[in-house]
Amino acid sequence: MVRRSGRRPGNQDTRTSILEAARASFAEKGYDKASIRGIAGDAGVDPALVHHYFGNKEKLFLAVMNAPINPGELIPQALSGPRDQAGERLIRLALTVWDSPAGAAALAVFRSALSNEWTARLLREFVVTQILRRAAGEIIDDPAEAPMRTALVATQIAGTMVARYVLRVEPLASAEPEVLVAAIGPNIQRFLTEPLPEVFKQP
Repeated sequence: MVRRSGRRPGNQDTRTSILEAARASFAEKGYDKASIRGIAGDAGVDPALVHHYFGNKEKLFLAVMNAPINPGELIPQALSGPRDQAGERLIRLALTVWDSPAGAAALAVFRSALSNEWTARLLREFVVTQILRRAAGEIIDDPAEAPMRTALVATQIAGTMVARYVLRVEPLASAEPEVLVAAIGPNIQRFLTEPLPEVFKQP
C-alpha cells in the first residue's frame, strides 16, 4: 500500500500536533506575531483544520494555556460600572476565579511558570494580551501609558495571587475576599487612573 503524502487528516493526533505547534509558536514569537497559517504549517496541517478545531487564534491560545476562564468574557463584565471602582472589581474578579474550582488549574500554571521558562513565556503572553490589554482598553485614557500602568497593575494582582495561593502567607491566605478587595483595590485603581510619577514619563 502506498502511503499518501500531504497534509494530515483531521483526528486526535492532528489536534495534538496543532496544540504542540501553537505552544512553541506562542512561546517563541508571542501572541501578536504568531499566526494560524504559521502554526498550521509547523503542524503539517491545512489552516482550515486549525479553525475547525479551535475557531480562531484567541481560542487556540486559551486551549494551549488550558485556561480555566475566558478573559474575553469576564474582563468586560468586571470593568462594567463606575470607573473609580474598576480596581476593586478587577481584584474581586481575580479572587473569585482563584477561589472557584477553576483556581486549581490557574495554580498549576502559576507553579509551572515559576520553574519552566516556556510556561513563563506563555503565561506572560496570556496575562498581557488576554487580561491586561483588555483592561487597558476599557479604562486607561492614554495609550502611551498603558504598558506601564498595566504592568503595575500586574504587580498587585499577581503578587496577591502568589502570596495568597502559592506561598499561603498569613493572614493574607485566610482573609475574606472583601478584606483584600478593600485593601488592594485602591492600589490597582491608582495605577489605572491616577497620574503616574514623572519618572515614568521621562524618555
